[in-house]
Amino acid sequence: MKNYAYTLFTLLLFSICTDTFAENRGELSVPKTKEDPAWSRTPARLQAAWTDTDYLVDKFSCPSATNPKGTQTLVAWRGERVHAKLLVWSPVDEGELSFTITEPDNQRWVDETTTGFMTYVMTDELAKDGKGGCGYRPNKAEFDSSLVADRIAPIRSILYEPKTVRPVWITFDIPRDATPGSYKGSIVVKSKQNASCTLRYSIQVLGRTLPEASARKFHLDLWQNPFAVARIAQVPLWSKEHFDAMRPLMERLAKAGQGGITTSITHKPWNGQTYDYFENMITEVRKADGTWWYDYTVFDRWVEFMLSCGIRPLIYCYSVIPWELTFRYYDQATNSMVDRKLNVDDPEFDAYWVTKLQAFASHLKEKGWFENTIIAMDERPKKSMEAALRVIRKADPGFKISLAGVYHEELNDEIFDYSIGYHDAYPEGVAEGRRAKGKLTTLYTCCSEAFPNTFTFSQPVEASVLGLLAEERGLDGYLRWAYNSWVESPCQDSRFHTWAAGDTYLVYPMNASSARFEKLIEGIQMYEKIQLLKASPKHARAIRKLLQPFAYERMNSITLQKDIQKLQSYLNSK
Repeated sequence: MKNYAYTLFTLLLFSICTDTFAENRGELSVPKTKEDPAWSRTPARLQAAWTDTDYLVDKFSCPSATNPKGTQTLVAWRGERVHAKLLVWSPVDEGELSFTITEPDNQRWVDETTTGFMTYVMTDELAKDGKGGCGYRPNKAEFDSSLVADRIAPIRSILYEPKTVRPVWITFDIPRDATPGSYKGSIVVKSKQNASCTLRYSIQVLGRTLPEASARKFHLDLWQNPFAVARIAQVPLWSKEHFDAMRPLMERLAKAGQGGITTSITHKPWNGQTYDYFENMITEVRKADGTWWYDYTVFDRWVEFMLSCGIRPLIYCYSVIPWELTFRYYDQATNSMVDRKLNVDDPEFDAYWVTKLQAFASHLKEKGWFENTIIAMDERPKKSMEAALRVIRKADPGFKISLAGVYHEELNDEIFDYSIGYHDAYPEGVAEGRRAKGKLTTLYTCCSEAFPNTFTFSQPVEASVLGLLAEERGLDGYLRWAYNSWVESPCQDSRFHTWAAGDTYLVYPMNASSARFEKLIEGIQMYEKIQLLKASPKHARAIRKLLQPFAYERMNSITLQKDIQKLQSYLNSK
């Protein structure tokens, strides 16, 4: 009965994102421009060819198969995740298109959840000044929109329309105990007319081994939104069905090396800026006698669930300083919900938070979570941060604190986890000094950064460079504010009324990954390779030189792919 119910739920959620099995009718259309003249010159048959994973492809531009029968060669460490991409097109074939994979020597390395046809989603562009993606966008028509193949649908068949390009994404997870050597396989693409194309690939497995995700040094912090999952899955919040829907998505995040759980301990900590706003995971009741009662049931269930998915060790709690400084609780005396505005200079601000945080600290200590819990703030001004520090230290000096925002030297000693935008830089020696004290120092991207970034219109290679940018600066990792804060119809249209398209999520419903997310993982893996190799002074010197193009002021969109390939070649040759 359990499996049957879950299967029905899975099919329901799948239909939301893909319409029906093996079809792509859910994709939006764009006004057709003049047809690419290359379609009239291409052979009237099904064609397929390998391409690289670094760049987006145009749905309507006819590819040029310069080497359609060539072998795609991948090189991997043991424990590494590697990708391949191919394009399929035809000027005449239509109907169902499918593919099958012959595994490398029957090793079963293909990740079925991240292998399949890529589907097109609508995207837009940077702000009109080209300097970033911030700002309100109530009228989508004011921004140029296009289709991009970003979503990796875990399906092996799809409807094909003539004179379009359909990408296929393949992911291999190399076991940490794999025997070094060369492994070969193939992929066969077939159309409804029984036309077929066969492409071959090989994987060269090297003798070096990446550590397991939980043991890696890179600190990945992508904020999760459980409320978005409940809406898309059409299930009650915090129900069994809700947790079932979230598990594959959160296990994917754990596999990427996620180091923290995102919790909300106030109502709308970011003033409801996402399509699905964050609610308070702690029930707060002000009793008739003026004392407080707190219920941690939702908070505990969420944290325990995320721990069971493999996400650990830190628990980030947002936020003592919500953006509107409004706090919601149930007032027993008036038998009503209250939204109370409290300025940081108001004595009642201190009274409210000290009482709440003292009770919270006691609960966390009972659960054994206190040492791993962080009271977290996001892009708050210095005055507000000083108020937060004041009440947190009054409540319990043992609380850890994090800030994603602007660097303030006078706050440095107080902040356990500090993250700033990559267009800024920490003063010389700050990261090293913090690391020596066991603290975390990272960088982040949001809507402000034009390049590199992870908008849906960003070239996927841009995500690869984020881990290298952290290493070039000597930092511990990367923060992104939105893992899955989905827009209204995320599988079809990544645009939002605020910020550039794709800013609010990196993965899709139904546990579908994206080119951006997978390329981000590639960059993190290179970071980990560097940690292992740079213990040798000879390798350290060579790597420092190869990292020079990834200094923010030197990065070049034209040479980025070649710069990454040079570094990767060195890491795979040692």
